[in-house]
Amino acid sequence: MDREEFSDLRKGLGKTQKQMAQLLGTSLKAVQSFEQGWRKVPAYIERQMLFLLAMKGHSSRDSAPCWVLQNCPDALRRECPAWELQIGHLCWFINGTICRGQAQVNWSEKMKICRRCNVFRSLFPTLQTS
Repeated sequence: MDREEFSDLRKGLGKTQKQMAQLLGTSLKAVQSFEQGWRKVPAYIERQMLFLLAMKGHSSRDSAPCWVLQNCPDALRRECPAWELQIGHLCWFINGTICRGQAQVNWSEKMKICRRCNVFRSLFPTLQTS
């Protein structure tokens, strides 16, 4: 997540920098540093911001779960935490999900796949795909 995306997501949540800092459990200086590009946005901050944005405008009735949209075979579904927990709209948030036939465990690598996925894109249509 780059500084512009961080700022856009914060604004999309309707939060000031101070409010965002409180929501993320970090300092105002950290939020300012992320937006200025002085500090790299850590994975846990990116993850939490995406979660908040996803939950702000999502209803479980909004879309089919990821395993339906991705046409996952039953054998893979049973191994996938998103299916086990029945949170197909949050598959991108959960480590260990089965995407492209293998478990995704590294956030950075997982996001490269997720940002190109229809499930993720349906929740965050304005985000970059890189």
